[in-house]
Amino acid sequence: MLVRKVPGFVPASPWGLRLPQKFLFLLFLSGLVTLCFGALFLLPHSSRFKRLFSASRTQQPGLEVMAEIAGHHPMPEREPPPNPAPAAPAPGEDDPGRPVDVLRRKGWLRRTRPTDPREEGNSVAAPRPREESVRFSFDYSAFRSRLRHPVLGARDDESKESPSLVRTQREKIKEMMRFSWQNYRRYAMGKNELRPLTKDGYEGSMFGGLSGATIIDSLDTLYLMELKEEFQEAKAWVQDSFHLNVSGEASLFEVNIRYIGGLLSAFYLTGEEVFRVKAIKLGEKLLPAFNTPTGIPKGVVNFKSGSWGWATAGSSSILAEFGSLHLEFLHLTELSGNPVFAEKVKNIRKVLREIDKPFGLYPNFLSPVSGNWVQHHVSVGGLGDSFYEYLIKSWLMSAKTDTEAKNMYYEALEAIETYLVNVSPGGLTYIAEWRGGILDHKMGHLACFSGGMIALGAEDAKEDKRAYYRELAAQITRTCHESYARSDTKLGPEAFWFNSGREAVATQLSESYYILRPEVVESYMYLWRQTHDPIYREWGWEVVMALEKHCRTEAGFSGIQDVYSSNPNHDNRQQSFFLAETLKYLYLLFSEDNVLSLEDWVFNTEAHPLPVNHSDSSSMAGHRH
Repeated sequence: MLVRKVPGFVPASPWGLRLPQKFLFLLFLSGLVTLCFGALFLLPHSSRFKRLFSASRTQQPGLEVMAEIAGHHPMPEREPPPNPAPAAPAPGEDDPGRPVDVLRRKGWLRRTRPTDPREEGNSVAAPRPREESVRFSFDYSAFRSRLRHPVLGARDDESKESPSLVRTQREKIKEMMRFSWQNYRRYAMGKNELRPLTKDGYEGSMFGGLSGATIIDSLDTLYLMELKEEFQEAKAWVQDSFHLNVSGEASLFEVNIRYIGGLLSAFYLTGEEVFRVKAIKLGEKLLPAFNTPTGIPKGVVNFKSGSWGWATAGSSSILAEFGSLHLEFLHLTELSGNPVFAEKVKNIRKVLREIDKPFGLYPNFLSPVSGNWVQHHVSVGGLGDSFYEYLIKSWLMSAKTDTEAKNMYYEALEAIETYLVNVSPGGLTYIAEWRGGILDHKMGHLACFSGGMIALGAEDAKEDKRAYYRELAAQITRTCHESYARSDTKLGPEAFWFNSGREAVATQLSESYYILRPEVVESYMYLWRQTHDPIYREWGWEVVMALEKHCRTEAGFSGIQDVYSSNPNHDNRQQSFFLAETLKYLYLLFSEDNVLSLEDWVFNTEAHPLPVNHSDSSSMAGHRH
């Protein structure tokens, strides 16, 4: 180091500098070092220098890290393709990698486990990672052979219909589905939902960055209605554009029932591998939500960090959300060979079975930390609804072997019957909400699914209760019809009350909207299949006409803001569940019973059909006793 001396300078140290001068020199030196490193990191085109000093970007835990451990660095911001690299097709079968008519995609399928991506060699377009196959197979041909009815029914039934009115009605509903899809495709393809008034797409925030909710939700409805061209459009988008490398916070419940349910259903209906692979990979992204002290999942999962977020009720998890995973997660285990999915939901069942329940009722909020109820609010509508639905459907989906689900369902139904079911002065049967022993004499539109649920479960109730439950189901469904009939639009409000001399009507504007919900027509469909009483088709057709008159716009269907207005304003949303549920249930209401027969299928709470386990050797049955 060179130091310039000045006259009269007396060194105060072996370095030849006094303390103030030493300080100034060190200050100058530190500034020089800062300047040099700043140039490396802050000046343009410095990325090459950065890599010399900064560590590689930390990968999100999961598939990318596993690929790096194996010595393959995955492409940034890309995900494995939906189809694994195909093995040689079985004799007589088409190449699984080629697009084919979905009605012919039966037979041999190899099952892969989408947990270990590897990069393929470079292709002409770009290098893409692929899924590594595992020694686990799903015999799709055997699965289809166990179904007791053709998926789309006996094709000669239509020729026997007399009169032809039912076929005409069914074709009208099919036209509504085509119209909804075509406008979504034209103005919002790839977005989560269509906004028909402004003719653009809507993304929202509850899916954590996932896109195409309407596409996934529509797959099985398009297949059911034999809209083949539209189905192929939807399938192509899933294969080419449905990416899972997202980083937002997502609702565990909504992603499960819409995306997982829709993909599982599409696979079981068609055998197309792309749907199975995507479903399993997305299911794996939901698993961090279960990392709580009790194993009860939180309502929100962060796709970026892999941690769980917070439910809308503070630190509570919501009964309808963590209680509506069982059907889909059992099928994820069935199709992946990975027991973790089934283990997660069986633990939820165990917690709920063992916890004390006030008067046999299940409150809506549970702490995932302590495992205790947070408050004693009970509802068969929003916050509680699909938990009860999944109990009876777990029993049915297991081919009536999951006796634990059966017992929990009928015990809960007896408590509901005892404490929540009421009859109004005008003779309308409804299910009230319970707040620590005090009843709110109202019923939400969401609770109107319960008529169908009770009808579905009546057959397996105690013999002395079967007729009662059938009648209870019919009466609740009649009440929900009244909520429609008493409005100017003949569509039902979000919630309706039974007090002050007013029955089955909303009492304030904030409860008077209709957002294309399906629960009422869902119950019509189940009651029709149970009874074949023509009143349910009559009521269903009233809904079709009301939708056409008040909800159809130039570019799709929209919810309305006030069902009691003869000229209501639209809310500018074509909900994805309108295509998944409302139109599907209406179509089935006017179809033969062997179309998606209830002997072969149960519907998840987004109306995605999942198969009944007709195989004695399958692992899908929950708890056998």
